[in-house]
Amino acid sequence: MNKRTFLVLLALSAAVVQAPAQAQSNSRPIRLVVPYAAGGPIDVTARILAERVKDVLGPVIIDNKPGAGGNIGADIVAKAPPDGLTIGIAATATNAVNPWLYSKMPFNAATDFAPITQMVRVPNVLVMNAAAAERLKINTVADLIRYAKANPAKLNYGSGGNGSAGHLAGELFKKEAGIFAVHIPYNGGSPAQLALVSGQVDFNFDNLATAAPNIRSGKLKAIAVTTLQRSPSLPDVPPVADTLKGFSVDTWWGLVAPAGTPPDVIAKLNKAFVDALNAPETKTRFASLLAEPVPTTPDQFGAFMKSEMAKYEKVVKATGAKVD
Repeated sequence: MNKRTFLVLLALSAAVVQAPAQAQSNSRPIRLVVPYAAGGPIDVTARILAERVKDVLGPVIIDNKPGAGGNIGADIVAKAPPDGLTIGIAATATNAVNPWLYSKMPFNAATDFAPITQMVRVPNVLVMNAAAAERLKINTVADLIRYAKANPAKLNYGSGGNGSAGHLAGELFKKEAGIFAVHIPYNGGSPAQLALVSGQVDFNFDNLATAAPNIRSGKLKAIAVTTLQRSPSLPDVPPVADTLKGFSVDTWWGLVAPAGTPPDVIAKLNKAFVDALNAPETKTRFASLLAEPVPTTPDQFGAFMKSEMAKYEKVVKATGAKVD
């Protein structure tokens, strides 16, 4: 081999080695819009998945766009080009509650998104002040219903505000149980829980992750979880659905793309994120947040969001809650 031939082959070899790296550096990162502030459970789970899929999809950049109950961030996704480079979080609030709670919505939750996969389910829990539960001899959902019917208008419950998850769960519970309890809204979930711990209200429907420390300390008594099945985090606590058939008020979120995103792009995103959700490391990290991974097909997630919208339409309208 002469010197010139050797140099040509060396140059070709270098080009072959550099081509993949150059293609990777030219690829555009995926923007994952989280419609809530950094540091919360939704943001944390999104960052966990973004890290796990980077070897398959390339860089996934988290973009927090909080405001208007999640509507600002969701609207950014709805109006983004349907090229798979902008995806976002769809949650209970943005895609099931807000369409009925807000007088005007900047997007159509039913038609402006292409589902990718559900990500997470976090149980809510029916809790009582432990001392009050002992005094009133309430240990189960049936006990609570029986007491409420025998003592009309004596019970009240707190929530993080009108239209909050705790408010809507409470109203659905009253409707399904055929009882009455006065709703007392507070300015956020923490003040509502403080009111329960101090005995100002009788029961709350709270996020399990938020309520867990006071349940473990004995200040709150967990009566039931709001998922259809028992939660691995509270295996000894039955679901409300054991007493009120079909009762289910989960906190959930998942991934969506703008409507019109090509099916092959959705399929690629679904596979990458479902594989990430199924990874043992993901399950371990989510468990620390009391969150259960829920990988689904796009069709399954789409059908689930549709059913959640229908459920919350009735609940929100029954409460009369509105945000102008």
